[in-house]
Amino acid sequence: MALRWGVVALIVGSLAACAVDPRTYPPAPVGGTTPPPVVATPAPGDGAPAVPLQRGKSLWQPVRWSDLPGWGQDSLHEAWNAWVRGCERPAPGQAGPCAELRRLSIGTAAEQQAWVERRFQPYRVVETSGEVPSGLLTGYYEPIMAASRVPSATYRVPLYGPPAGLRAGQPWYSRQEIDSLPAAQAALQGRALAWLADPIDALILQIQGSGRLNLVEADGRTRQVRVAFAAHNGHPYQSVGRWLLDQRAITDPSWAAIKAWALQNPQRLNQMLWSNPRTVFFREEALSEFDARFGPRGAQGVPLTPGRSIAVDPQSIPYGTPVWLATQGPTLNLQRLVLAQDTGGAIVGAVRADLFTGWGDWHDEAYTTAAALKQPLQMWALLPR
Repeated sequence: MALRWGVVALIVGSLAACAVDPRTYPPAPVGGTTPPPVVATPAPGDGAPAVPLQRGKSLWQPVRWSDLPGWGQDSLHEAWNAWVRGCERPAPGQAGPCAELRRLSIGTAAEQQAWVERRFQPYRVVETSGEVPSGLLTGYYEPIMAASRVPSATYRVPLYGPPAGLRAGQPWYSRQEIDSLPAAQAALQGRALAWLADPIDALILQIQGSGRLNLVEADGRTRQVRVAFAAHNGHPYQSVGRWLLDQRAITDPSWAAIKAWALQNPQRLNQMLWSNPRTVFFREEALSEFDARFGPRGAQGVPLTPGRSIAVDPQSIPYGTPVWLATQGPTLNLQRLVLAQDTGGAIVGAVRADLFTGWGDWHDEAYTTAAALKQPLQMWALLPR
């Protein structure tokens, strides 16, 4: 799902996890690809030293805890809840540690750190060649938008559920065809979940893959619901920001700049929107007070935790893996424990991650952080001993 989409990274589309495949998938393994197992090797504590592990698109090199920059300075209890949620769908080999993890939820910081050091071996994640890459960290968030259950003069842009006849892996009508062909419109009759005021907001939701709607019902009541990725029309994603840059219509590919251009060029709005043939279909989810404290479910099938959940390439790091992340840049200076709980079409490679920053509107920190985040990254995977 990030609005770093609000800035160059996501709008241009080369970095956005959701820019290719929307961010929130059905619970694994339905929506995710089951990654190949890590090559089995004797674990430390079994009388054998740690050895490098080949992991799909990456190589894991064993290191000492002292090699992790900032280790011992993170508030591990802030990651504990995300880890507990991840244990609802534990990664291979994590069932035993997960049982102990829950008991340590009320442990002291020293107890938690000692347990992690005793039960896990850290591995530096590098390229399969052994080269240490200059990794990339970006961010995504869950937008909150106003919506209506019924169309009106203000709310006129539909968010659809999947139409009948949609088949995974088979192209359906393109975005332009959905807007203009009677057959496509007939197939979507009665499928609108909600209506937004701005077509660009609808596009943002489709790129992020999920969002919260402050929804006005037909009887005038207002409630907040979540819309989550259900399917797409099988066409490739194309960045509208990239299209505008190529047209030399804008120089700043942020959502603010795109919206400003659209206001000044209403006669070309559809041309811009249709440059991206992909359309995303949603499902509606009730949002209880408890659920509202977490983000949408990621590809692992568990709710995301702001600042502690990341999207990764599952061919490099399995879902549910605890990861030590280190990054320094103009947006964030972080050295912390995070959990690999999501993926995205543009999250590809050994040292590549998308940090879930939370939820909010254009003025909230979740948006501004995700919008600006694009900086170098180092990663260490933690594997049970």
